[in-house]
Amino acid sequence: MSKPISIEGSIQNNFDRIYVTYYSRMLRFAREYVLFEEDAENVVQDVFLLLWEKREVLDIQISLVSYLFSLVKNRSLDYLRHKVVAEEYKQELTFKLLALEQLNYTFTSEEDIEKVIANAIDKLPERCREIFLKSRIEGMKYREIADELDISMNTVENQMSIALRKLRIELKDYLPLLLFLISVK
Repeated sequence: MSKPISIEGSIQNNFDRIYVTYYSRMLRFAREYVLFEEDAENVVQDVFLLLWEKREVLDIQISLVSYLFSLVKNRSLDYLRHKVVAEEYKQELTFKLLALEQLNYTFTSEEDIEKVIANAIDKLPERCREIFLKSRIEGMKYREIADELDISMNTVENQMSIALRKLRIELKDYLPLLLFLISVK
């Protein structure tokens, strides 16, 4: 096992030794969390690039190896968070692609589309449907609905949330067409 590198003096003077001494350990550490070799290499390269770029201003108060492990851990966390967001975005795009592919173009008129929407609205629970119609069809504000039905604003908001969620599910195959029609009107 190699002797720990003293960081007395500048990192700049010792950077090559630091890189050679710690790169493989940092790579093994990153690979435990990042999984793919290439991604782990990118994480570790980013850490050493940061170390080089900040070499003149770094004031490391802990051991160099602890500092490097901390940097690799944080970069790995950033990478994994980014992968989660990217995967969610990919799933949303897949959903939209499937919706477009499954879109039924057999509508011959706006009445057909209105019939599909009316059927979906009719499937809502009674209170939910009543609040949805007052809001979206009659154009009433949530406060007005709450006052008229003698219920709380919170109840109106919750019922609208339920209605929109159920309609989104019920009309998922028609969503792209409905969005187009809404934007045209």
